[in-house]
Amino acid sequence: MTLPAPEPEWLAHAYRRFAVEQPDRPAVTDATTGTTVTWKELVDRAELAARGMAARGAKQGDLVTIALWNSVDFVVADLATWFVGATPQPLSQKLAVPEFQAILEIAKPAVVVGDEALSEHFGAEMVSVAHLERDGAAYDGELPDVLAPSLKAPTSGGSTGRPKIILSGLPAIVDDAGLEIWRIDNDTVSLVSAPMHHNAPHMVMYQTLARGGHVVLMDRFEPEQVLSNIEKYRCTLLYVVPIMMRRMWNLPEKVRSRYDISSIETVWHMGAPCPAWLKEHWIEWFGAEPIMELYAGTESQAITVINGVEWLTRRGSVGQVVSGEMVALDEDHNPVPTGTPGELWMRRTPDKDETYHYVGADAKLLDRGDGIVWESLGDVGQFDDDGFLYLHDRKTDMILVGGVNVFPAEIEAALDKHPAITSSAVIGLPDEEYGNRIHAIVHADPGTDLDDVHRHLVEHLSPHKRPRTIEINDEPLRDDAGKARRSALRAERLKI
Repeated sequence: MTLPAPEPEWLAHAYRRFAVEQPDRPAVTDATTGTTVTWKELVDRAELAARGMAARGAKQGDLVTIALWNSVDFVVADLATWFVGATPQPLSQKLAVPEFQAILEIAKPAVVVGDEALSEHFGAEMVSVAHLERDGAAYDGELPDVLAPSLKAPTSGGSTGRPKIILSGLPAIVDDAGLEIWRIDNDTVSLVSAPMHHNAPHMVMYQTLARGGHVVLMDRFEPEQVLSNIEKYRCTLLYVVPIMMRRMWNLPEKVRSRYDISSIETVWHMGAPCPAWLKEHWIEWFGAEPIMELYAGTESQAITVINGVEWLTRRGSVGQVVSGEMVALDEDHNPVPTGTPGELWMRRTPDKDETYHYVGADAKLLDRGDGIVWESLGDVGQFDDDGFLYLHDRKTDMILVGGVNVFPAEIEAALDKHPAITSSAVIGLPDEEYGNRIHAIVHADPGTDLDDVHRHLVEHLSPHKRPRTIEINDEPLRDDAGKARRSALRAERLKI
């Protein structure tokens, strides 16, 4: 007789269990203030905040918008939301006011967690965590033991360019398979310096807590402080994006070598293409085994993973598919041969639950006539004979120059090798003869010799891939998740 598989544990139940089993162990540390809360303190505060949310009408299935910087309060708000059976909807404090208000309009949250300054800035009613805790202490109603039907609801412009909410199709349960991929266990100490309104750093936080681990938060990324916190808190897991990797590697060698990073067991990088030369340096620095790369959308239809050991034999790959299915198709939606670039289409496997649905947008879907529905994020890539994926770029960012497809990420990787350039973004601008000309925007000293940069590119790029124009500018080239702002940069130059 085959026994049924045990039901997954709810996140809310797991967190409450750790408060009983390990009440005095550290749960969350705010590295900026040095404040650490234990598991009992964290859950006690979250219970009060949850009661405060219930007093304001929050209930199972609602969204709760969390507009906070990385902090203990952010984590308290997250847990409180799950305790009341609702879904956390993290939102950036840096959004333009119309965009912030538009997201609230489609989210229709039961509660917006923020502070007085943000409330005034965005013209939205908000409540602080402290206020929720005060309300919770006075609330005499019952707090129901209910499961949030959706785990999370991050926002994304993604491949559509329009803000949308990505509502997870998974309930707020402990994801054992995901935790195994992420290499997270009860002894994990995760350092999160990227803002948790983005999906991956948010996930690192709540997944670490799902195993009873310890989360160390920074309210903003600062390269040397990351190394200092690794040493101080003996962090075992680090999440970064390539722009962070570049800034940490650019620290003087005597600064990098000053800190003991031997506690690190896993480094996860994702969110943007990582230049091969930079990844090689990180493998030399941290070792090959800890370096892990993941490719997926926030939607998580399919996921690829590769470790540093595999990458050394397949430079440039983002790994094999470990969840879902993924194919590369041509313009007519036919499979391309191995080694040939195509648009990447993904789907969850039939035995998996729905991974997400959009609020405020529609997915890009494809049914090739066999009843199987695929989705695209707009990325272009190719597979080798062993199923390892190599990304080219996002299709919407691809530049057509004289009938030839050119991928900005490849050019940016070559530009970033120049010692005077700290970051770059490549876009296409209209050209009467070729349709588009390649234009590079770089962060560099204003006195940088651009002729030297052009000579540098001759050594690294074919003629049709070299920028015809290079602009030195100090405006942000990437957002705080490390994703290139190419569409916005192009629109600014065309005055769209």
